[in-house]
Amino acid sequence: MLAEAVQAEGDAYLARFREERDEHGHRVVVRSGYHQPRQVTTMAGAVEVRMPRVNDMRVDPDTGERQRFASAIQPPWARKTPKIAEVLPLLYLHGLSPEDYVPKSAHPGVKKALAEIWNAEDRRHAVDAVTALQTAYGAKFPKAVAKVTGELDQLLAFYDYPAEHWQHLRATNPIESTVATVRYRSKVTKGPGSRAAGPAMAFKLIESAQSESAQSRWRAINAPHLVALIRAGARFEGGKLVERPEPAAA
Repeated sequence: MLAEAVQAEGDAYLARFREERDEHGHRVVVRSGYHQPRQVTTMAGAVEVRMPRVNDMRVDPDTGERQRFASAIQPPWARKTPKIAEVLPLLYLHGLSPEDYVPKSAHPGVKKALAEIWNAEDRRHAVDAVTALQTAYGAKFPKAVAKVTGELDQLLAFYDYPAEHWQHLRATNPIESTVATVRYRSKVTKGPGSRAAGPAMAFKLIESAQSESAQSRWRAINAPHLVALIRAGARFEGGKLVERPEPAAA
């Protein structure tokens, strides 16, 4: 996800200035391969990221210095991934084709509008927030807004579950808790040892984390009794159980 985000961010930067040319008709902002790979710490452990390299030949008229592309998602000095709350809006904004580019000046407003959608109190308010997003930005950035409106059912699917579970469905904690022990052990052992040993170690650690003694230290899901209803096919609207109508008497 991080690699796709920074790649899309670089593509968007190129698209923004692709019409600018020098006196010979050549583009002044072009791709120039990738920087050297570097390790970035994520919630699942260290991963290797290759940042796109952009050759920007434009000159700032005020300072006389060359312009340069710098990733806002993963700056050169950063060695950890940004928080998920910061990445998701950026993925909506940057995880698009170059034609869908949204200017940086619009990011604060769009991020706030997106937050209004996934933090809405119910589906109706979320749809209202989507409508507000479309009204505010649909005319200026139609392809970017379509990335939200075109996949609205998937985006708002968690509203079809009990309201008690929305907190869990919005968060990445279940994944982070599961891989935390694997990440810690890998750090202590300075890696898995070999390609074959890595999956085996991860499997055994996760299996151990699911033991009864380990589960006693985990935070339990809210309203666990509702899980059986979900598995049985019960329907929820607005986070509340929809009672099945009584069968008509013969």
